Amino acid sequence: MEIRVEDDAGTRLDAFLAARVPELSRSRIQELIREQFILRNGKPAKPRDAVALGDNLSIAIPEAVPAEAQPQEIPLKILFEDEHMVVLDKESGIVVHPAAGNPDGTLVNALLHHCKGQLSGIGGVERPGIVHRLDKDTSGCLVVAKTDTAHRSLSEQFSGRTMEKRYLAVGQGVPSPSSGTVFTHIGRHPVNRQKMAVVNPPGGKAAITDYEVMATDPATGTSLVLCHLHTGRTHQIRVHLHHLGCPLVGDPIYAKPERQKARTGRLMLHAWRLVLDHPTSGERLAFEAEIPPEFSPWIRLMEISFPE
Repeated sequence: MEIRVEDDAGTRLDAFLAARVPELSRSRIQELIREQFILRNGKPAKPRDAVALGDNLSIAIPEAVPAEAQPQEIPLKILFEDEHMVVLDKESGIVVHPAAGNPDGTLVNALLHHCKGQLSGIGGVERPGIVHRLDKDTSGCLVVAKTDTAHRSLSEQFSGRTMEKRYLAVGQGVPSPSSGTVFTHIGRHPVNRQKMAVVNPPGGKAAITDYEVMATDPATGTSLVLCHLHTGRTHQIRVHLHHLGCPLVGDPIYAKPERQKARTGRLMLHAWRLVLDHPTSGERLAFEAEIPPEFSPWIRLMEISFPE
């Protein structure tokens, strides 16, 4: 579809199009502009840009994609599986569920194929079985519910803080003191909406992290930190270590990886250990995800620093 601007010059691009293409909502138009399906004079634009007389606006409506995630044959590293749940060792770089920018190739797509669709429906068609999430670049333990009963039990363990979650993190810097508890409120950053931040109560939600420095590397000014999460806020460890003056190595949101001495090619955060009650038997189960090779230099230092 092509539209030439012949009046209403100075109007915002999204408002201009909303008045002329009534079948598209303004929010949908904004989305199409951001995804560059709407161009002004053949070039990308922004929703707030003002149109000018003579502008040529082109609109390409992308084909609809199914709202329901589709099965895909993607390898999974499974730590445990029965008819109630699956515990996975997620690789760094894989997204947990479909979302804007990641319509497929996710853990959910892989699980739908592996489990033949037998996943809890509580999370909806886009997030079947998903009880909790790990960031795309975080690796390690993740539990998935196959049944609604298991989903409810696991969710209650998360909210009741009876599930134990321990992470290994490599920070740029060394926390002081070397062990302790960070108790803050975390909420959306007031300026950069991609980020979370420590905020003053009653804003945000309470976030609690125990931490302990396991090893330090003076050559790179980094430290290996064991974190025990008592809550599960978005980016909690990333925000708390940044709050301690030790942003994660390889973190593109809360640090500047290009300025860090340690170059690992990934976000240095690994969900190492997960302890939970089986959703039907109640048996206490512990799982550990193999520590990725990128952590090896700090693991060796830990063995030197803390000999048996």
